[in-house]
Amino acid sequence: MAARILIAEDHPASRELLVYLLEMAGHEVRWVDDGIAAVQAARDYSPDLIVCDVQMPGMDGYGVLRALRDDVRLAAIPVLAVTAYSMPGDRERVIAAGFNAYFAKPIDPETFVADLAAHLPPHLRGMNAATP
Repeated sequence: MAARILIAEDHPASRELLVYLLEMAGHEVRWVDDGIAAVQAARDYSPDLIVCDVQMPGMDGYGVLRALRDDVRLAAIPVLAVTAYSMPGDRERVIAAGFNAYFAKPIDPETFVADLAAHLPPHLRGMNAATP
């Protein structure tokens, strides 16, 4: 069963890689390139999981996360941070803010999809997304 995944990423090369990896794994993917659009897309799309850049135009990833957590319909959606912030303490700050996971850029294409799968809702975990 395919997961519905929303990607909020303003950097085209990073976004294209994320979309490619997740679509090749059989997931249904939509993307936006700014934070304000991310919140609206989450409301319209009702994704199973959101992959969110921390530094985006319009509204940063922290603002997106706050807006999602404040909306009762969206509060339980896992939100994974993908960021160029990779200094000591950045992972801890991201997790303390409420993101479900932290991935430093550049992501590892060999492990990203499997690492992301651990954060999918239980009924979507451990399955090849392309399997009906």
